[in-house]
Amino acid sequence: MEYLFIIDLQLFTEEKTEKPTPKKVKESREKGQVLQSREVTSAFLLIGTFVAISVFSKFIGGFLARTSIYTYQNYLNLDYSFSITNISKLATTVLLSIFISILPIMAVAILISVITGYMQVGYLFTTKTLEIKFSKLNPIEGFKKMFSMKSLIELLKSIIKIIFIGYVVFIYIRGNLTTIFSSIEMDIETIIGTILTMSLQIGIRSGIVLLFLAALDYLYQKYEHEKSLKMTKQEVKEEYKQTEGNPQIKSKIREKQRQMSMRRMMQEIPNADVIITNPTHYAIAVQYKHLSDSAPKVIAKGQDLIAKRIKEIGQEKNIPTVENKPLAQALYKEVEIGDFIPPDLYQAVAEVLAYVYQMNNRR
Repeated sequence: MEYLFIIDLQLFTEEKTEKPTPKKVKESREKGQVLQSREVTSAFLLIGTFVAISVFSKFIGGFLARTSIYTYQNYLNLDYSFSITNISKLATTVLLSIFISILPIMAVAILISVITGYMQVGYLFTTKTLEIKFSKLNPIEGFKKMFSMKSLIELLKSIIKIIFIGYVVFIYIRGNLTTIFSSIEMDIETIIGTILTMSLQIGIRSGIVLLFLAALDYLYQKYEHEKSLKMTKQEVKEEYKQTEGNPQIKSKIREKQRQMSMRRMMQEIPNADVIITNPTHYAIAVQYKHLSDSAPKVIAKGQDLIAKRIKEIGQEKNIPTVENKPLAQALYKEVEIGDFIPPDLYQAVAEVLAYVYQMNNRR
């Protein structure tokens, strides 16, 4: 009998539930993966462009009118108007005039694109997005992207935009049908002015609708961006190991350092003048070189087992041991190994050293 086992491997994958670390955010930013909504740029660009057309309409109209008159007088009202030279000059003049007339609008559009991009992303210069990725040439991957959830959402967004903008245009045209029909009897200049005015109003209204949709899209893009940056607990642990080092290795290093420090401390105990004890819990080895040191110095200290070992070495080297509970506790808590004792303990330590020196003299 054959058995068929169907195993969903996704059940074994760890979910991305952790917030991204600063390192992950920085790496993603360097790759060009930033929070940005194209709809925001498009909305501001549409509104700004139509506002610029409204502001510079007199300049554009006057410039094009002067260009038309100049063209007619110098190129079209001649017997050889259709010569190769004349047509070449005419094309150059017309194209240059069109470019100059739309130059202010282009400048406004570029400025709006830069400002909206900077407001969303900030300053970012990266070459990662320019790198050639051969995986993008894979037709299977391209086919998958065409029918992915992201593509479906983009399609839905486009449909929503068409519906909203179409509704706004329909409402505006329906409210201005009288003006549209009456413009048939107007002169050409009035008709052109009416068309331009209505186009500007439709464009600005459409831009406002796009701005509302762009705000919703920005919130959605923020949600998707944060979701894409989330990490699994294992990824957080691995990154911590890479940045901070393996905790086990660091623990071994600290242990090795403690052992080396302890070995150096034990080697200094024979140089002590006295060992002050608690008597069982603390042991502090004190050294005083009156010719070179300004004050007595703690060269070793320890608690419990270490204190026991300090006293054993002291006995082996015939170093005097003095029991003084308050002084031993104060030295252990207040003075680090290698430091001079503080002035408030001068008197107590001096009495101990005097006692030791007196005992040595008697011997």
